[in-house]
Amino acid sequence: MLEARYYDQRDDTRVRCRLCPHDCLLKEGAQGICRVRQNLNGVLYTFNYGQAASYALDPTEKKPLYHYYPGSYLFSLGALGCNLECAYCQNWQIAQREAPTIDLAPADVVSLALRSRRQQPACIGIAYTYSEPSAWFEFGLDTAKLAREAGLRNVMVTNGYLNPDPLRELLGFMDAFNVDVKSMDPRFYRRICHGKLDPVLRFAEAVYAAGKHLEVTNLVVPSLNDSDDLIGRLVDWLAGVSPTIPLHFSRYFPDYKLDLPPTPLATLERVREIGLRKLHYVYLGNAWGKPWNNTYCHTCGEPLILRNSLGARMVGVIDHHCARCGSPAPIVY
Repeated sequence: MLEARYYDQRDDTRVRCRLCPHDCLLKEGAQGICRVRQNLNGVLYTFNYGQAASYALDPTEKKPLYHYYPGSYLFSLGALGCNLECAYCQNWQIAQREAPTIDLAPADVVSLALRSRRQQPACIGIAYTYSEPSAWFEFGLDTAKLAREAGLRNVMVTNGYLNPDPLRELLGFMDAFNVDVKSMDPRFYRRICHGKLDPVLRFAEAVYAAGKHLEVTNLVVPSLNDSDDLIGRLVDWLAGVSPTIPLHFSRYFPDYKLDLPPTPLATLERVREIGLRKLHYVYLGNAWGKPWNNTYCHTCGEPLILRNSLGARMVGVIDHHCARCGSPAPIVY
């Protein structure tokens, strides 16, 4: 338990959490929507500091990050809690429920990441992932500072539901982000995720404006967010930020409270075609056996990165340019 950052105290012992756009107003003893921040005697505490619910050494492509050190690995970990409650949550066991945890100090995480690097030289740093890392804000920030000092990179896989002030603090220590934009329909966010759309878009735009590596994911849920109109609006928005930002359309499978059938592969092919009208790099996740996940030169079609399962091999990149036509290849390596 640790006193939380980003909250206001009220004269009547209530507190207003300022970490995420919910801005929860909490009376004595109440918890925030995230379930891991609580008002005790007029002080807001975070209860998941140092409580890791899951950790593993993952391929960077699994985040997914396809243009950030292809073929590398990240020591990945997550905690309990989330500030959204998506009906189809794929990590609901830790995001929406209680689960066993182990105690880790920030220095422990950095030591584990450095040990992973000794065992797997392609390990480049730490990923804050699995559940929602912004609900683990204090621990993630403290760990990221130590990781930066140790020469490790920091990656955040997030729903983007964070207020501007804490985001600005995070941007000083994070190197890359994958932001999950769940739909361009505000009603979808209200009904299916219990949140709002606009703060997520502003979060992603701020990440890109700060010069951080950004990729975006959209889980395509049949009949809820897969219309041509909604996909087109997502593509238009992202192209307006930059057409070179990779977009990952991911296949939905039934989970948590939602039992719709899995996304048809034909739907994924359709949304990919819509994406490629304005974006240079569009990938399909949770769908295997097709060349959808290779990276090709936007100009000439030359293969730049070949992927098999979650492995990656650069084959057509020379000095950050296509080996065939010389067009820029916006890949960090």
